[in-house]
Amino acid sequence: MKRTILTLTVLLLAVLSIQAQHCQHGKKAAIENIMTRTSIRKYLNKPVEAGKIDTLIRAAMAAPTAVNKQPWHFVVVTDSELLQKLGGERFGKAPLAIVICGDMEKALQGPGHDFWIQDVSAATENLLLAANALGLGAVWTGGYPRMERCAEIANVIGTPEYIIPLCVVYAGYPDEQPAPKQKYDPAKVSYNNYGNQH
Repeated sequence: MKRTILTLTVLLLAVLSIQAQHCQHGKKAAIENIMTRTSIRKYLNKPVEAGKIDTLIRAAMAAPTAVNKQPWHFVVVTDSELLQKLGGERFGKAPLAIVICGDMEKALQGPGHDFWIQDVSAATENLLLAANALGLGAVWTGGYPRMERCAEIANVIGTPEYIIPLCVVYAGYPDEQPAPKQKYDPAKVSYNNYGNQH
């Protein structure tokens, strides 16, 4: 009986140790994913699987959103002709574009109306990080507030007036491996009051 209890205790401690290591590895992996994300503008001639597209959208929708309004809409584009119209020559080889839009019928009313921009931007960053984690490359290209660009995008994907294209994310399997830019600058950090370095 004592031997059985000792064996179970050893097994339990081993399992807990493995779980702790896995948790620590997961934290490191999350930070590494953020630090290694970079913009990719060249893609292999290989489609992105439907399961990965679904994961990208689910990750985007997991973003924080003011008052949980979720004022976003995603238009997934895989048609080659539409992709060409959206990206022109710059992203002609991208097998996937996701147009990330603000839904003005779901946006907050009143002074907080423009929070939709933050919400949809947070969703976009989630999508970019998910792409990197899935082995895909992606690049965020702006739409809003350049209304002429928004109109061009809306014309291609047929959105109604209350749906505003914030940006287009092109994605696919990367055909380039640019090094991530090192953007950390301690001069851009203040503590407690603006200008205090420590």
